[in-house]
Amino acid sequence: MNLDAIQTALREAGFDGWLFYDHHHRDPIAAHILGLDEKAHVTRRWYYFIPAEGEPRRLVHRIEQGRLDTLPGSKAVYSSWQELHTRLAAMLGGFRRIAMQYSPNNDIMYVSMVDAGTVEFLRSLGKQIVSSADLVSQFEAVLSAEQMESHAVAQRAIDAILWEGWQEMGRRLRPTFGGEGQFSEYDHVAWLSEAMRRENLAWENGPNVSVNANSSDSHYEPTAERSAPIREGDFVLIDIWGRVDKPGTVFYDITWTGVVGREPSAYEQQVFETVCSARDAAISAVESAFKEGREMRGFEGDDAARTVIRDAGFGEYFTHRTGHNIGQEIHGSGAHLDNLETHDERRILPYTCFSVEPGIYLPEFGVRSEVDMMTAPGEACVTGKIQRELVRI
Repeated sequence: MNLDAIQTALREAGFDGWLFYDHHHRDPIAAHILGLDEKAHVTRRWYYFIPAEGEPRRLVHRIEQGRLDTLPGSKAVYSSWQELHTRLAAMLGGFRRIAMQYSPNNDIMYVSMVDAGTVEFLRSLGKQIVSSADLVSQFEAVLSAEQMESHAVAQRAIDAILWEGWQEMGRRLRPTFGGEGQFSEYDHVAWLSEAMRRENLAWENGPNVSVNANSSDSHYEPTAERSAPIREGDFVLIDIWGRVDKPGTVFYDITWTGVVGREPSAYEQQVFETVCSARDAAISAVESAFKEGREMRGFEGDDAARTVIRDAGFGEYFTHRTGHNIGQEIHGSGAHLDNLETHDERRILPYTCFSVEPGIYLPEFGVRSEVDMMTAPGEACVTGKIQRELVRI
């Protein structure tokens, strides 16, 4: 935990303090920001308050009173609920505007960790509870130079694996080139997975390989028991992600599409070009904002992409947000490009990473084009290859 940085951020935001609260690990964000043991035995409520100025304050139960001893600040203890209320009121005495892992109307549910009852009680004490969403982005999503480099390592490996995977698919499908002529979605998942293991990458679930109507399901996952064959003439979507297999590294996450043994139809080409234009519109919006030094919020990136798809007549088939923050988790704690599932007003901060992945999902096939972007003061850029045409397999 960087206490000086947190207190500086609180003062800049105009908050009196930041109240962390946990019980049975309901708030992993708190544990990570404070540097606590995420597997510790937590059976009683604890509170940790960082004021914008001055010494932090701890409040813990008597039977777990060592729970926050790794953190600086004074300590108070409680046993009964009455004592808890009294001690909590004393801890926050003189402070009014307090940040917590809370989101008004649950709009940014990714940071909505504190329960309604706790918020109600604090309001009864005259406290104004405000969202810590932008603070969480600052202390969870901003990446170090080493983490940005780890993303680049994963990017180079996965870009190469994906390209070789398309070639392998063609070889496996065509007996004249030594293949067996039989190859399924799940077979290709296994091939991609083994290739990633050889590059010392780690990932969660997936990768996803889907053909034809299966590519219309944006979270389709083939299994050994449920997997479609890949055949000549098919439309194929591959979504692949991973990170270097060591602590603190950052994911790389991309999606490409292609056709097997043929040229794309005019309709497939139209949908693909629309998705690419939407992707490029979001990229351009982010690039322009950072180049001009203009503040940009997550929903604005979504608006840029969604307008293109809506204007092309495919609005009802774009059924998810445009992008998600990327960090040590594939879906990180920073701003998402979203004005559909949520109205994400979090700022897109320098030194953060996120996906741009608009899609159109028709009954017969789906197209998604996914790239990752990295930001820095005055600039933002795509970190890997950008698909400009459908792959011919």
